[in-house]
Amino acid sequence: MAGLQRDTPIPERIVLHQRSRVLEVAFNNGETYRLPFELLRVYSPSAEVQGHGPGQAVLQTGKRDVEIRALEPVGNYGVRPIFSDGHETGIYSWDLLYELAREQDARWRDYLERLQAAGASRDAQTGAG
Repeated sequence: MAGLQRDTPIPERIVLHQRSRVLEVAFNNGETYRLPFELLRVYSPSAEVQGHGPGQAVLQTGKRDVEIRALEPVGNYGVRPIFSDGHETGIYSWDLLYELAREQDARWRDYLERLQAAGASRDAQTGAG
């Protein structure tokens, strides 16, 4: 997906809140959103998460406590978070970031339903290692 949609709001301010694990994004249309790190991680646009075609998305589990260690700018169109679980291949365009922000309630419900259907958990598995 090259470039931005013409009417996509552009972030004016992006703040990582480590303690509450949310990314606060203030867009130039006056809207401000707080996106949980976990939501950003499980909806990463990377091929590792989304697969290489429709219906190939991989359910992400055990991401409740994931953190964003760094946020790198990508050109003038997006950012690339470096997550604490080593994931760093997702580039979040301003289009995608705005879409996730606007749809976060529905996406959160969908994620929780998919976890439940798979008998999976938001919590990391504890064990040897």
